[in-house]
Amino acid sequence: MIRLFVGLELPEPMRQRLALLSGGLPGARWISPENFHLTVRFIGEVDGGRFEDIDAALARVKAPAFELTLEGVSTFEKASKPHTLWVGVKRNDHLNALHAKVDRALIAAGLEPEGRKYSPHVTLARLKETARARLGTFVAANALFRCGPEPIGAFVLFSSFLSRGGSIYQVEARYPLAPV
Repeated sequence: MIRLFVGLELPEPMRQRLALLSGGLPGARWISPENFHLTVRFIGEVDGGRFEDIDAALARVKAPAFELTLEGVSTFEKASKPHTLWVGVKRNDHLNALHAKVDRALIAAGLEPEGRKYSPHVTLARLKETARARLGTFVAANALFRCGPEPIGAFVLFSSFLSRGGSIYQVEARYPLAPV
């Protein structure tokens, strides 16, 4: 079994800017810059035979290259408790269209629909026992964060391996987007 998701590799200038945000918040487990990515569609655990079907379906997805801009900082919460610190994505019709095409291709390959609304973001940190006041100050201080636009010329099939230090992501396949 292999755990998969479709995502975007972030250009190095974006990774560097995001890395500058990573600190100053006790209780945050920061994502390492080499693991910064934007998820297009989570897939989950699949077996080897299903992997080949997924790869073939994604290879048929046709979409144009586009520019990506990151903006704003916020959190995801569960039961009023923040668990993830993230950077948002400026509204991007090309990204939304890519998400829809990838989702349709994966459904045609036999996967279930994802079932939740697409909310593009880049995870900065996982939060555990982070003081709400400090978190609020951090989010407010970085609310006007903006990075980009940067060109995106491909989407990627990633595998994800859980380790004590967090997830390790590996590129399994890269699919070019059509030049504009």
